[in-house]
Amino acid sequence: MPKDATVYSIDSTNARTAASRTPLTDQLSAILAQLSEAMVEADDISLDFKGKLMVHLDVKRGEDLPLVEAKLSALGDGMFSQVSRGATPHHPFSHRVTALVTI
Repeated sequence: MPKDATVYSIDSTNARTAASRTPLTDQLSAILAQLSEAMVEADDISLDFKGKLMVHLDVKRGEDLPLVEAKLSALGDGMFSQVSRGATPHHPFSHRVTALVTI
């Protein structure tokens, strides 16, 4: 009986196939670079993962919120969805735009 010497990763994909994918840190760095370039109105851009990958853009000027939301919705071929507004923790004069990131 022939033996299978193929190495598999945790998610049952072939290890060679998994190794040829772009590392997650590189993907996240590319997302941050894309956002930093496009969102000049944002004072701070951060990624957060608590079961879902979210991006937070902190904006000081309330007038910039509609522009940031529109840019975010159009950026990355639909990578950003469920765009919402909220308060920025510990920064009472900032506004936060949050979106779900789908890689």
